[in-house]
Amino acid sequence: MQTINQKRPAQKKEKNFLNEIFFKYFPYWPLFLVLMVVCTFAAFFKLQYTVPKYSTTASLLLKDEKKGTDDNQVIAALDQLSNKKIIENEIEVLRSKTLMNVVVEKLHLYAQIFEEGRTIPHSAYTSSPVTIEASNPANLAFFEKIPLRYNASDSTVTVGGKKYPLNQYQNTDYGFLRFVPNRNMKKMAEKPLYFTLYNPLAISGDFLGNLSVESSSKLSTVVYISLLDENPVRGEDILRELIKDYNQAAIDDKNNLAAKTLAFVQDRITGVERELDSIQKKNQAYKSSQGAVDLSSQGKLFLQNVSDIDQKLGDVNMQMASLEQVEKYVQSKNDGAGIVPSTVGLKDPSLSQLVDKLYESELTYEKMKRTNGENNPTLLALRDQINKIRPSILENIQSQKANLQASKNNLYSTNSTFSSMLQSIPQKERELIDINRQQSIKTDIYNFLLRKREESELSITMNISDSRVIDQPQATFFPVSPNKKLFYLGGLAVAVALTVLFVTLKELLNRKVLFRHEIESMTSFPIIGEIIQDKSKDPVVIRQGQRTFIAEQFRRLRTSLGYLGITPKSKKLLITSTLSGEGKSFVAMNLALSLALTGKKVILLEFDLANPSLSKKLDVSYDKGVSSYIWEDCEPEEVIRRTNLHENLFFLPAGELPDNPSELLMSPRVKELLTYLEAIFDMIIIDSAPVSLLSDAYVLSPLCDATLYVIKHKYTPKVYLERMDQDNMINQLKNMGIVFNGIQSRGFTKNGYGYGYGYGYIHNNGRKKKVTQ
Repeated sequence: MQTINQKRPAQKKEKNFLNEIFFKYFPYWPLFLVLMVVCTFAAFFKLQYTVPKYSTTASLLLKDEKKGTDDNQVIAALDQLSNKKIIENEIEVLRSKTLMNVVVEKLHLYAQIFEEGRTIPHSAYTSSPVTIEASNPANLAFFEKIPLRYNASDSTVTVGGKKYPLNQYQNTDYGFLRFVPNRNMKKMAEKPLYFTLYNPLAISGDFLGNLSVESSSKLSTVVYISLLDENPVRGEDILRELIKDYNQAAIDDKNNLAAKTLAFVQDRITGVERELDSIQKKNQAYKSSQGAVDLSSQGKLFLQNVSDIDQKLGDVNMQMASLEQVEKYVQSKNDGAGIVPSTVGLKDPSLSQLVDKLYESELTYEKMKRTNGENNPTLLALRDQINKIRPSILENIQSQKANLQASKNNLYSTNSTFSSMLQSIPQKERELIDINRQQSIKTDIYNFLLRKREESELSITMNISDSRVIDQPQATFFPVSPNKKLFYLGGLAVAVALTVLFVTLKELLNRKVLFRHEIESMTSFPIIGEIIQDKSKDPVVIRQGQRTFIAEQFRRLRTSLGYLGITPKSKKLLITSTLSGEGKSFVAMNLALSLALTGKKVILLEFDLANPSLSKKLDVSYDKGVSSYIWEDCEPEEVIRRTNLHENLFFLPAGELPDNPSELLMSPRVKELLTYLEAIFDMIIIDSAPVSLLSDAYVLSPLCDATLYVIKHKYTPKVYLERMDQDNMINQLKNMGIVFNGIQSRGFTKNGYGYGYGYGYIHNNGRKKKVTQ
């Protein structure tokens, strides 16, 4: 038979993941159960001390410049200042702390009243008879849990032992406060009340943390707003006020822009009126002094042509002036929103759109800059957008100025032609025509400004919100937070996670051998036997007719010896281990007894000359033994004794312990002894010293046919297994196989060990019963 000192061939095994998990953690089911009960009770108590919250939702339809729908044409014509909105920017505005701060101050949420509860207090937004208002909320200091009592008999409020009347600002210990009847009260509070004062900016952050503003989809301009709050009525009021203030802020921005535009146009009208009046007086004075009443037909034709050219020149000059104003505005901006110069008279609509877009972007940037950091992604995107719009405006201005200059040069050339014709007209007519030309230009400019003023006034009159409420704020009928089912499921999940973590860390951090697969992964030598831990004190666990599980394991080990090359001709078996205490002597004695029960004549040799333990286990004491024979003090038949365990089991004790056991075992007498015993016995079992302490096993192994290496569960350090293959290449143990000894039950199980393969059979009273380990 071939020897087996070679690595095992890789075998593919189909593994059931669920079964592996079950067998790994099921032995700890009592721990699972205890932690589940503890975590369930913890979840229950947490729920008792968690304030339930209701969800309030609303939806808005916004005008988006890319995705928005067109307004009615009549309204759009009248509302000249309305601008489409970018939905992403408006979402940030709705989330802004500035807007929420306005809501907090208007609803007086900085002074919150609570009603004592059995475990936790509840908001008294709808049960308190009064609400509290501060004359200057921005200067409020933080005060916590101030007792409050309402006296219905005289309509007063008692705070800090002092009575205060309703609807009057009073100088209290907590600031200038006013107590007013609560218009939201639905039922009177049954338990004591108290109130807490916050700075509006501080409490705004708390409400913003429960506010969610999201777009319904990428192609939609509908925005969904939701708020979590412990009082559903308060949640509806907050969202209603938030939408109202958002719309009002947009209208105020447009009104400010319209007012500035109107002021600019009105100022220009006043100046043109003065100039036009001066020209009219000049015309009247000239006609009176010069008597210039009728003009010739040629003069009338010239005047008409020159008037048209001068009107065009005036239009060009006005456009050039407007372009210079816009150019100066763009070049001098430093990211702040200000007065936008008028683009009236400019024929290129794209420039007006770019200027309006720049203004809207800078206005949005200023709003968001108050509530967000400079490195906010949205602010950076707006900053980049502004930087891209400005060059486009300047490029457009330069292009228009070049075109206007060309038109101006052309008009001057044409005007020169008509001026040459003027030489044929009398001097009086020429001067009168010049006056009339100036009057015509100013009249056209004046009429144009009057139209623009009317348009601005109509825009203010038709200034409406750029958003529409689709769904009014509506709170849920039942709390949405905390979710009791999820809470309890989370508690159970935490219990499972803690148990899994405990078991995993317990076994992962253990530096001793725990599992069979650890042995298989760290060494190439085969495991030919597994022995469970025997809880009895009896060193002998196998006897005639005994059908215990551990006895069956030794019988199975007995049948596996053939795998190591043990045959009737190869009968010498060495048993060793890494450290003392791993049970090699226990395995040697019970394996020898198991072989003797089959009718074989077996001898057990105690070759652990440093720390022998077989004599004690067999309860025998011999002065002479192996050492005596090697010293030539006796012959083998003088020290071989029959044991009281079985008639076929013989024992050769260690004898007197030498000072140099390793050198003694190198004596030729050892080989002679084994040859002598080989001729008499059917099986020779040799109990040797541990290999990590002495080299005895390496000396004896070449004289034997196979080696059993005992590894003890929860005892043998893994570091020795990691070096086993490398060490065996230098000092070889012949035909080695491993016995996994002392396997204990995992967790809290009793009927299985769970560290080996996991299955076994127990025989009891002749009836076989399968046991899952």
